[in-house]
Amino acid sequence: MLRCSVVIPTYNRERLLRFTLRALARQTLPPDQFEVLICDDGSTDQTRAVAESFADVLTIRYFHQEKRDGFGASSARNLGIAQAAADVCVLLDCGVLPESGCLQAHVDSHEAAPGPLALVGYVYCLMIDADPEGAAEMDQLLDYDDADRSIALLRENGRWPDIRDQYYAKYGDDFGRQPAPWAIYWTCNVSAPTALLREVGMFDESLHAWGGEDMDLGYRLHRAGAYFAVNRAAAGLHVPHERESKQGERRNYEYLAAKYNTPITGLLREFASLAVHPFNINDVIRDRGLPSCDEFDGRVTAR
Repeated sequence: MLRCSVVIPTYNRERLLRFTLRALARQTLPPDQFEVLICDDGSTDQTRAVAESFADVLTIRYFHQEKRDGFGASSARNLGIAQAAADVCVLLDCGVLPESGCLQAHVDSHEAAPGPLALVGYVYCLMIDADPEGAAEMDQLLDYDDADRSIALLRENGRWPDIRDQYYAKYGDDFGRQPAPWAIYWTCNVSAPTALLREVGMFDESLHAWGGEDMDLGYRLHRAGAYFAVNRAAAGLHVPHERESKQGERRNYEYLAAKYNTPITGLLREFASLAVHPFNINDVIRDRGLPSCDEFDGRVTAR
């Protein structure tokens, strides 16, 4: 029985894809209990050949879409979610190397949850792309062909922990009762029930630039009743790579603020200035006495 579908969007990153698939081939979750859906956003390199080279050790399905202008990860992920055969989707970025127990931790969390769960995995070296010197040091220190060994080394020496550790230290690993838990639902290594992802509309494909598309999905999962938490055992390692352009990020936040038009989502307009950011948004909501989105919508409906 399939217990999870791993959805990986990719575009011209055959080297990173090979690392990710190699780590998936070493999962403790038996290979007949998960599938891997490669969602190719119009690659022109050997992405398909790399995916097919793992067909003897993984249940792999490859999907290709023609490249459109701009950022196509949302539509690529939607392609995978729509085709997923398991009850749980693990959304994993190309270039994130899951530790051998990662998928087992994801499915165990969902199977133990009393209701729908939006699970966040732990990601070492997240945002290292903004630090070229750190990325170069990582390349020398870590073996990307051995995710377990590399992650064990990072745990031992305390280097490059998940940047969300400051959030977890403040709110705990079980942070689902915070007013905006969706603000750190970054889809490099997360999971959610497949049916709920489809019910809330999956990713918004009108976002054609990088930034905010994952928080938007998290927001809708939150409004649909999903509970948010992190499972540190669902760990992965982010391999450094060239950064996506952030030119459209401000525009995306403006769009999302207008799309939902609540006091809380209105705070996204302040993300560009960093006056509000994912790590302080819960405090800002409390300090300003903002109503929850459900409360605000109820007030508007009652008028």
